[in-house]
Amino acid sequence: MARISGVDLPKNKIGYIGLSYLYGIGRFNAVTILKDAGVDLNKKVSEWTDDDLTHIRKIITDDYKVEGELRSEEQMNIKRLMDIGCYRGLRHRKGLPVRGQTTKNNARTRKGKRKTVANKKKVTK
Repeated sequence: MARISGVDLPKNKIGYIGLSYLYGIGRFNAVTILKDAGVDLNKKVSEWTDDDLTHIRKIITDDYKVEGELRSEEQMNIKRLMDIGCYRGLRHRKGLPVRGQTTKNNARTRKGKRKTVANKKKVTK
């Protein structure tokens, strides 16, 4: 069982796909890590030796922020934006899209379920 940074990598996947199960490592970084460690890209995770795993772990811990450390850094960055009161921070605080998307019709993922607002009743004469 290959376990890196507290995550069990799937045994039946090709190496770089399996490495991308770590938060903060995508396909490109996974390929780079495997090349630096000298591991064949098409080798499955179950075929990795203990030596290969040691090299991969060492590269990841030395050069990359992954899992909890990366998540906490992202949360700290968002908290900083909210504390200084910049536009992006205010959008985070209100739960609206941060990167300039329109909110008139869309943005349901960010805004949540629709809240129906009743219309004003027309006065009849």
